[in-house]
Amino acid sequence: MNANQLAFIALGGLAFLGALGVVLIPNPVRAALALVVNFFVLGLLYFVLGSQMMGISQIMVYAGAIMVLFLFVIMMLKLDKKAEEVAPGDAWRKRFTWLIGAVIGGAIFGGVMLPLASITTRVNPPQNFGTPQAVGWSLFTTYVWPFEVISVLLLVGIVGSIMLAKRRF
Repeated sequence: MNANQLAFIALGGLAFLGALGVVLIPNPVRAALALVVNFFVLGLLYFVLGSQMMGISQIMVYAGAIMVLFLFVIMMLKLDKKAEEVAPGDAWRKRFTWLIGAVIGGAIFGGVMLPLASITTRVNPPQNFGTPQAVGWSLFTTYVWPFEVISVLLLVGIVGSIMLAKRRF
């Protein structure tokens, strides 16, 4: 086992722990902070896999900007209350939910991970695969038309939201 594989396994374990924290922590602010950890570790996983552009985007966009918005909304809604206790008669629902979650998780594992274990061929990507230069070259040559259409669509959405906000206030 080489250093890249060890780093991948360690970061995968951290990402799994962060995802467990999102699901199991009852405090919404702390669960959102666990999601920040998860997003950051996923960005580091992209770096280990050799896709620098995806890693940069993951850390800056998701762990930075999107999570700031999530935390802002959570704090504005004042969701920092304790979770309600489960009624005694609803204990079977909680067990049933865990059982269904385990069955779905097992099905996903069996459908995705087990076929991947049988792959023996190694794919070597191009030398500059995943670098910002390669992504920029592809974006502004092959995909320039969809890129411009999406930028105009986002501009229309921003102008529309400003117009809706002006009407309210």
